[in-house]
Amino acid sequence: MADKKHSHEDCKKNILAVHDAMDVLNGKWTISIIAVLCFHQQRRFSDILADVKGISNRMLSKELKEMEMHKLVKRTVQDTQPITVLYELTEYGRKLQSVINNLSDWGHEHRKKVMGK
Repeated sequence: MADKKHSHEDCKKNILAVHDAMDVLNGKWTISIIAVLCFHQQRRFSDILADVKGISNRMLSKELKEMEMHKLVKRTVQDTQPITVLYELTEYGRKLQSVINNLSDWGHEHRKKVMGK
């Protein structure tokens, strides 16, 4: 009986951890932005805007600020004319690389299964 209780508690803790992760990753565009930054080390705002189809300037700015707050993204302002702002994943944010790789692999498999492509 103790094993079942322990197993139930582990399950509750794991579900809570998933909820915590989803709270951080819940923005409509967050995972897409993370994917862009996983596949490109650094990106300018305009590059991310072009890479994430359908996102607006305002929404990208909002998402990047939230991602900075959660320590996923680092913003670097370069003293150039005009000023260049680069975004990259922090070391902490790069821990999501395996999640993005797994999502990509699953997405390819799902596309083949559903669309035959």
